[in-house]
Order: sequence, then C-alpha cells, then structure tokens
Amino acid sequence: MGEDITIRRARADEAGVLTALALRAKASWGYDAAFMEACREELTLTPAKMAAWQVWVAEAGGRIAGMIALNLERGAQVEDFFVEPAFQGRGVGGELIATLQEAARAAGVGVLEVDADPNAEAIYAKLGFQTFSHSPSGSIPGRWLPRMRLAL
Repeated sequence: MGEDITIRRARADEAGVLTALALRAKASWGYDAAFMEACREELTLTPAKMAAWQVWVAEAGGRIAGMIALNLERGAQVEDFFVEPAFQGRGVGGELIATLQEAARAAGVGVLEVDADPNAEAIYAKLGFQTFSHSPSGSIPGRWLPRMRLAL
C-alpha cells in the first residue's frame, strides 16, 4: 500500500468531516443525486451518535482514509463503515474492522451484525460475515438491505 495506516478514536469535532466521507464513499457505488439526498440524514454523524457509539478513524498519508463505528445499544451493530474512495482496496477497511472486532471482543460480544449496502455484501462476506436475513432501509422506502452477522 505504501503508507502506514493508523487507527484512532474519532473526535466529536470530526462529525462533519466524517459525514462528508460517508457520503463520498456511498456515492462511489454510483448512486444518483436523489438517492444520495434520501440517504443524507441517515449517513449524518451527529454528536448523539458519536456519544452513543464507539467510532474510529483510519489515517493514511496524513489524511482520514476511513471510519467505522460500533453500536452496542441493540446487540452489537457495525455502523458507518466507510472508506474514502481514493483509499478503497488498499487495506484500510481491514484495519478498521480488525479494530472494531477487538473492541467488540473486549466488550464481551460474541456476534457482530450489520445491515449492509447491497453493493458491499461481497466485501463483508470476504471479512467473514454471512447473510442471514434482510432489513428495511432506513432511508429508501421499499429497499431491503442484506442483514449479515459474524461470530467472533
């Protein structure tokens, strides 16, 4: 990959930067402007989400390269797992998920779950997740998301 990846906890003042990253990463799947606008609220990282979740960022080459969040409020949910498009396919996601898994194990979690973007289902499968159900999208009425789990 060339540059080192470092993982650290996100700071509350990074919510806007991380929201913009999430929107760029989601748009990299080729979604149109109307779809992205419908997702904006759900993809916005708020102070409340940042306080409730454990959020990490990956830095590479002096830039924020990705983010991931662990929500322990209802089971153990992977939330907001996004990699900056310029860094996709370069190991950032693997470093982020490893950090999240370590934190989940430390919290006594046995199973992680995620509502995946359908385009990301294969990526989660490569990380060991298995699809077991489908969940309604929080942004797009009538759209269903693969519900996936990983035993730790």
